[in-house]
Amino acid sequence: MCGIGGIVRAHAGAGIGEEALRRMARAMHHRGPDGYGLALGGGAGFVSTRLAIFDIPRGWQPLWSGPGGSLIVYNGEVYNHPELRAELARDGIECATLTDTEVVHRLLERDGVAALDRLNGQFAFAWWQPEERRLTLVRDRFGVRPLHYAVAPDGSVVFASEAKGLFASGEVEAAPDLDGIDEVFTLWGSLAPRSPFRGVHQLGPGRVLVWERGRIVADRAWWRPEHGRAADLDPLQDGGAALGELLRDSVRLRLRADVPVGSYLSGGLDSSLVSALATEAVDHRLRTFSVAFSDERFDERRFQQEVAAALDTEHHVVDVGPDDIAGAFRHVVRHAETPLIRTAPVPLELLARETRAQGITVVASGEGADELFWGYDLFKEVVLRREAEHDESALDRLAALYPYLAAAGGDRRGPAWRRFFANAGAADDPLFSHQTRANATAVVKAFYRPEVAAELPDGAALERLRARLPESFGRWSALERAAYLEITTLLEPYLLAAQGDRVAMAHGVEGRYPFLDHRVFEHAVALPPARKLDGLHDKVALRELAADVLPPGIAERPKLPYRAPETAAFFSGEPAPWVLERLSPEALRTVGIFDDARVEGLVRRCRAGRATGPREGMALVGVLSTQVWHETFCAPGERSYAPETSEPRVFVDIDVERVRAGVT
Repeated sequence: MCGIGGIVRAHAGAGIGEEALRRMARAMHHRGPDGYGLALGGGAGFVSTRLAIFDIPRGWQPLWSGPGGSLIVYNGEVYNHPELRAELARDGIECATLTDTEVVHRLLERDGVAALDRLNGQFAFAWWQPEERRLTLVRDRFGVRPLHYAVAPDGSVVFASEAKGLFASGEVEAAPDLDGIDEVFTLWGSLAPRSPFRGVHQLGPGRVLVWERGRIVADRAWWRPEHGRAADLDPLQDGGAALGELLRDSVRLRLRADVPVGSYLSGGLDSSLVSALATEAVDHRLRTFSVAFSDERFDERRFQQEVAAALDTEHHVVDVGPDDIAGAFRHVVRHAETPLIRTAPVPLELLARETRAQGITVVASGEGADELFWGYDLFKEVVLRREAEHDESALDRLAALYPYLAAAGGDRRGPAWRRFFANAGAADDPLFSHQTRANATAVVKAFYRPEVAAELPDGAALERLRARLPESFGRWSALERAAYLEITTLLEPYLLAAQGDRVAMAHGVEGRYPFLDHRVFEHAVALPPARKLDGLHDKVALRELAADVLPPGIAERPKLPYRAPETAAFFSGEPAPWVLERLSPEALRTVGIFDDARVEGLVRRCRAGRATGPREGMALVGVLSTQVWHETFCAPGERSYAPETSEPRVFVDIDVERVRAGVT
């Protein structure tokens, strides 16, 4: 696992400063705290910071195949690399290391980008072919690992795992992109290729981009999540052996490492199942890690402890209170590189910090199961909202899915919530399943300054989303559409980013996701719908598998959405001075996105303890995080993301075709 970056000019004679690459290394030091390497020459420069997972002594990058060959900087893991290495050896291609990086590089040199279909893992990389002056950028199927890029007016391309790496290069300026920010306040994250920064693009999940001699010549999907294949499996065979064998193999592959591996354990079905299968696959006592809250509304510790005891894991708990969330909030925004609408990433950042402190750098997690096996309440909501078109009593059952809404203020059966669900969009709208989320999140937009609101047409973010839906989307069922949208608009831009890669890699911890093995996805989409959601009984096939390895109460436990304190994190007592400073009229006018008078009213309600609803919580977090984000990245001033680095562990001089290694 690494942080990667580079600068490539249109012409070989153009210069690139070594110091620019060193600054990029410093900006991404947290992604690779074990050291870094550089490659420079011929109008191209590359950097890789390393979190050592495989072949600790020899796995340094950039990896260069020698005179006349190509170079790669690579972030991620391909879990089937031993099998692929053996295949290469049978073809007479020997690898000098035991890293997955070299296997991927050799496959690319042999097969080109057609090799991508062979890779089982999570990755983002840049492949440089000097003779062709061709740079190929690639991102994994689900977008587990990030990759950002910008193209300069002279045709130069700059890329990095994180946007802060681009800014550290001195080649890219940080400025807000209002459309990207508006997508955050519509969908919880901006959708690739857009980002919250003007001129900074994200490479989309499952995409490959090819740049040659100053221009982009290809930007296409090499994989996409296809649905619409239900009933391809025998329903009598899918719940047990086939699914169990796939998940066990996926977990086994994701426990491969030359360093200790642990597991995150929330106490819910998905992480508990991953932990149970992990205990089967390791020959030592598994170490598990959990977040617990002082507020019992969010706390799941008794379920976590039940699973840990049943599996006999060495269990670690991180207790999180409101002060902890406020204290780490700015640090999380800096790593997330985006405004947020939830505080939920903060406890996960604190969890990663403790995981690393305990000596664990790789953790397995249950992310992805709800999207593949229809476990979120959103899927039940789709069923009930469609029923409500001819039976209004379904609205009462629908509101019962969200008891915390009633607890936060108002009768859940009252006319306000009925109107909210009843008016959330027509069933023939392609985005029917996600209109309620977009409508709820839009509360943040009510605080825009009038001129900002005028620049952002109402519904523009959703219209862009409708325009990019796949051609086959209209032939899918309502639940398959919901699953596709959940994978592409929430899983990648928010759950795998702000709550995943960014907060884990802030402390050099690599998350691995067995449910996001593409073979598991292919199996899940082919299941008959009732094997995922039968009436309102969710994750049917998954629960049957879990019943064999988990306590009954966990295997059948209803989904409890992961949430963290929001308003209370900042206003349960006297707010921290930085909170009031960032929400002051002067600071709001300086940033220029939110109306200071409207925000002042929200702050008054928060200080008086009257802002207790989830919508006001989203509004507060959205405004505050945007202010922090702007101050962190877009305000004038020098920025130092990390201390000066030592000398690189490997230096590739591309001009004279020389590698200098082992320098410390």
